[in-house]
Amino acid sequence: MEELFKRLGIKPKNMKLYQTAFSHSSYANEHKDKADYERLEFLGDAIVDLVVADYLYSNKEIDEGEMTKVRSSYVCENALAVYSNDLDLSKYIKVGVGEEHSGGKHRKAIIADIFEALMAAIYLDLGYATVRRTILNIIVPYIEDPKINFFSDYKSVLQEYVQTTQKSLVYELINEEGPAHDKKYTVGVKIDNIMYATGIASSKKEAEQEAAKAALEKLAV
Repeated sequence: MEELFKRLGIKPKNMKLYQTAFSHSSYANEHKDKADYERLEFLGDAIVDLVVADYLYSNKEIDEGEMTKVRSSYVCENALAVYSNDLDLSKYIKVGVGEEHSGGKHRKAIIADIFEALMAAIYLDLGYATVRRTILNIIVPYIEDPKINFFSDYKSVLQEYVQTTQKSLVYELINEEGPAHDKKYTVGVKIDNIMYATGIASSKKEAEQEAAKAALEKLAV
């Protein structure tokens, strides 16, 4: 990992944190004494959200609704996977034999999670100032490049449409399948109790966005 640390400009103290950050649950299950990255990913999700929100608040003259949309664009799964790929994080990921054979080291959901887990490891090891600098160095160039748009917040667009037409909007989990480390969620979106569209993704949040996108396409909004 020395090459990665040099690229990030950090000097780790507790290597165990970084080893955990790159250990998928399938690998941990095969090595009974190993922890996986899921707790770190949970913490990293909050840290990345905070750093990006703070940056937008301090540097952009936009209202709360617009800040929410912009933040969503740069902390979504698609964006996190891009950051992860740019850093070549997949070559450090440890997965189980079965996951390896199915291409898990390059699965978008996993490499997105790894980025957040890594940020949590940096935070716990080196403190908030260091992880903040690291995150800003990675993400700000994307925010400031007008040609880059990882993601449209389809849920917000659909919500605005529904509000103008005085209709109700509900997202409903239809199906959940697959092992814990490779879940697939199917979510439907109902407008005035009519199922308009469904979306499938590796997280409920992304499945809702896919459902909203499909609904917007039907509505031609």
